[in-house]
Amino acid sequence: MSAFRTSGPARAGQYAALLAYLVFLAFPFLWLVSTAFKPAAELGSLHPTWIPKDPTLENFRQAFDEQPLLRAAGNSLFAALTAALVAVAVATPMAYVLARRRSRLTAAATGWVVVSQAFPFVLLIIPLFLILKNLHLINTLGGLVAVYVVWSLPFALWMLTGYVRAVPAELEEAAAVDGAGRLRILVSVTGPLLAPGIVATALFAFITAWNEFFFALVLLKTPEKQTLPVVLTHFLGAEGVADLGPLAAAAFLATLPSLVVFAVIQRRITGGMLAGAVK
Repeated sequence: MSAFRTSGPARAGQYAALLAYLVFLAFPFLWLVSTAFKPAAELGSLHPTWIPKDPTLENFRQAFDEQPLLRAAGNSLFAALTAALVAVAVATPMAYVLARRRSRLTAAATGWVVVSQAFPFVLLIIPLFLILKNLHLINTLGGLVAVYVVWSLPFALWMLTGYVRAVPAELEEAAAVDGAGRLRILVSVTGPLLAPGIVATALFAFITAWNEFFFALVLLKTPEKQTLPVVLTHFLGAEGVADLGPLAAAAFLATLPSLVVFAVIQRRITGGMLAGAVK
């Protein structure tokens, strides 16, 4: 029997609020898909429709002709994939220490990780820009990767700490009693149990970097280095008028990788958050 009971009207109100929220979330994507397949005549119509009357792929052809989408997608893929791998490699041992070593230092470190999530982009970009300039990493994908690692590391650390705490310490103690060393315990006992969390964290860091715009706009100057979110802004004219059809088509293609990855990992992300919450 559930510990929480709700009346019929209250339950109906909850479902109505949930439905309204889902519609609100889905509206931008549905509009994007509809616009991407509409011909120019329908895009300028005073009576827009959800389903294109004469769907076309012309917007996709124009998008590839007008902007280097494949090169930009390659830059985004390199930056996002590298940042995700580095973030997980750095965060995993740190999360293990925070989860297993209880002290004032680890408590302070955990608190700082949580507080750092509240920092706005503008607060970080100035010191990061100066550091990258001194390292001659401005306008390089390597510099952008370093920024993405710094940006995604706190959340990756928080997620992995929850996964580590979800692994019973008694398993490690039993392995130690059987004569296993610390390294063997980490590799043979804890490591396999953390694998789902590591994968989920890496994919989350990948999505964050793939969708990131502000840092890429500030740090990358030459067109050859720009990432996909920055290139999408080129469909806006000098007067701020959007080339709507190609822009929607390019944005739709840029959204697909994130949707696919998130569809794969959403259960594991939820599991990781809950693992941290119930401890």
